[in-house]
Amino acid sequence: MKPIRYGMIGGGKGAFIGGVHRTAAAIAGNWRLVAGALSSTPERARESGEALGLPADRIYGSWAEMLERESALPADERIEAVAIVTPNHQHAPPAIAALEAGFDVIIDKPLADSLANAHAIAEAAARTGRRIAVTHTYTGYPLVKQARRLIAAGDYGPVRRVMVKYTQDWLSRAADLENNKQAAWRVDPAQSGDAGAFGDIGTHAANLVEFITGERIASISAELTMLDGRRIDDDGAAMFRLAGGGKGTLTASQICVGDINDLAISVYCAEAGLHWRQEEPNSLRVGYRDRPTEIWHAGANRAYLASDILAIQRTPGGHPEGYLEAFANIYAAFGAAIRGEAQAGDEPGYATMEDALSGMRFIRASLQSSSQNAAWIDLSQIA
Repeated sequence: MKPIRYGMIGGGKGAFIGGVHRTAAAIAGNWRLVAGALSSTPERARESGEALGLPADRIYGSWAEMLERESALPADERIEAVAIVTPNHQHAPPAIAALEAGFDVIIDKPLADSLANAHAIAEAAARTGRRIAVTHTYTGYPLVKQARRLIAAGDYGPVRRVMVKYTQDWLSRAADLENNKQAAWRVDPAQSGDAGAFGDIGTHAANLVEFITGERIASISAELTMLDGRRIDDDGAAMFRLAGGGKGTLTASQICVGDINDLAISVYCAEAGLHWRQEEPNSLRVGYRDRPTEIWHAGANRAYLASDILAIQRTPGGHPEGYLEAFANIYAAFGAAIRGEAQAGDEPGYATMEDALSGMRFIRASLQSSSQNAAWIDLSQIA
């Protein structure tokens, strides 16, 4: 297919996630970066664009300038989509403006800094009829998709219990905030939004639960905490109930010393337990009571995987694929959707608006529960 011409908002010099998005888009192969407003500072935006080799006339000093000038270009030259990789408080304004300008949007999670702004983005998408995708990276891993298929097949019976954790240690010291651009905005409520760790990585854990089980989190009891001197949660744990009746626990913390990026999930059904860990992403363990444990491996030559899951893998077994490739699978799927290509499998390949709004309700319910001494909160009552 002809690559999607896209412009990026944010992700310039000193940023982390912008480079990840650009690499993922390049691996996907159906995207081409042609324009950018890569920083809120015009001079830094220019330097960043030049470093990426963008044409001088497609490097913009602001996202508003990019959308205005790109809209004026001929249809076969202008950008077709926008990638938004800014801090959370800068998600809604450019997303809404891009949708209204006729561009599809791919945006880093969480969808917005607040539920109200998330709803505003959703309303703009519905009003304009444009597409939007949210990059919940971990659903792009082949064995995460395989776990979803195994549970959906029904052979293991209903989901009884889920245990998920996403723990890091990069904010475990006061000094971690010094001269650290990535830390600075994540611990600032004015930029991060309603939540800290629960918004940054807790939403990934919640999304993984819902993706693999095929069920929404229906209610939650949470306790969020923070180190002395912090203004926003950097640690928390919750119990939750799934729509199908199963129970679960979720931990999200950025102060667990010794854990670099430990996302792990166990799903226990009536007849089997499935276990996947992001730091060992190419193995899925399935345990039984009355027969030997199975280890499922990723790899393009693993014929026991579903055909559409095999199709998104790029290396033979034993040659690991990981975070960037999973991210690329999301870009590839969204690019195909923009081009109107049919998507194989039982899900679109990227987090939809409803998935993203579910994540925002999870954040709001967790905060509300924590403020009420871990009271149970029904997510359906979160408006």
